Amino acid sequence: MFAKLSSWLGGRKEIEVAEGNRYLIAGLGNPGKEHRQNRHNIGFMAVDRLAEEFGIPLNRTQSKAILGNGRIGGEQVILAKPQTYMNRSGDSIGPLVNYYRIPLENILVIYDELDLPFGAMRLRAEGGSGGHNGMKSIINHLGQGFPRLRLGIGRPPGRMEPADYVLQDFRGGEIETAGLLLDEAVTVVQTYLSEGIDLAMTKHNLSK
Repeated sequence: MFAKLSSWLGGRKEIEVAEGNRYLIAGLGNPGKEHRQNRHNIGFMAVDRLAEEFGIPLNRTQSKAILGNGRIGGEQVILAKPQTYMNRSGDSIGPLVNYYRIPLENILVIYDELDLPFGAMRLRAEGGSGGHNGMKSIINHLGQGFPRLRLGIGRPPGRMEPADYVLQDFRGGEIETAGLLLDEAVTVVQTYLSEGIDLAMTKHNLSK
């Protein structure tokens, strides 16, 4: 059975979501064309890749986010890209979680990580922000008890400031590596949904 849940924003169409078990998969980034290919936006890129892979149109808006509703495997998912800018991501994710009554263990946040080598990833069941401003904002709304998938973008070269580095686009050969990382992120999400966080961590927390 399905419950139709209205977005209440600008007369947008209602989102039809399965009652019972459902998941929120949220990628973090900054809105706007100028940020689309930034390293900081790899969380958005992951959601876009999931939407493309599983035919989930990102065509709704609610709680300051672009949303898509569909299925990955046998699970009902809501894909989300907060449009609040990175450091206020919780202002979007918090209301979405409350509105759709998503249990914390059914929330997966995907975001960039400076402290992982470019092309590496880590999946965790819970934890702190690690200094990531988007995660700080979400934790302020939800606490620390939700899964997260960190996609490594590496440290900036030389004396470049991290804030400048993350707002640069992927370049040259980095584009191919980023694509492979996003492909693997899709596989990790599938495992998380089908087998749970513990088995997904065991299978996919590999160094590169």
